[in-house]
Amino acid sequence: MLLAVDTSTTQMGLALYDGAQVLGEYAWRSGQRHTVELAPAVADLFTRCAVTMNDVNALGVALGPGSFTSLRVGLALVKGLALAKHIPLVGIPTLDIHAHAQPMSKLPLAVAIQAGRGRYALGWYKVSRKQWQAQGEARVVTLEALMAEVQSPSVVCGEFTAETRQKIVVNENIQLAAPAGSIRRPAVLAELAWKRWQSGDVDDEAALAPSYLHTTEPIQS
Repeated sequence: MLLAVDTSTTQMGLALYDGAQVLGEYAWRSGQRHTVELAPAVADLFTRCAVTMNDVNALGVALGPGSFTSLRVGLALVKGLALAKHIPLVGIPTLDIHAHAQPMSKLPLAVAIQAGRGRYALGWYKVSRKQWQAQGEARVVTLEALMAEVQSPSVVCGEFTAETRQKIVVNENIQLAAPAGSIRRPAVLAELAWKRWQSGDVDDEAALAPSYLHTTEPIQS
């Protein structure tokens, strides 16, 4: 069984996955309470699914981009568990989680998550070998830059408020994913981590580090 943990942004998520089914999944808005909410949520998930940490054979964690503090909370927990239980750990880029939840399309896909102060961490994807593949590195942009960048029909998904969604759809080239399709699903993180684990592609828990975007660099606007 694999436990997946995502604390990339204000949205947190947990999932238990056994390779055939998702035993349990939590996704909720935490605000800035990651430190006090994460461990109790894991314990509650275990209780509801009638499992213990002894049933967990591997761990998956979202690596970012995301908030410096929130990412460290999730990574600290899974690193501690991996070291204490001597079980493998797999890190997955946060934008990949959003992308792999989207239906296959011939259109390019833009994934955006909140990076604070009205900015977004943006990554582009296209389908290759029957799955979404990242095209280049993620970067920080303003909403205006994101909208201006979409010059041809494209799918856009991510963390957008109701107000932001109203602004985005002004661009007729944007096919905006529905709110239910824009939630960062911890079950998708679990599936991606499971696939890598089963192929023997795991990370060194001591060296694994979260991915931060350098917001001190010029922001595209």
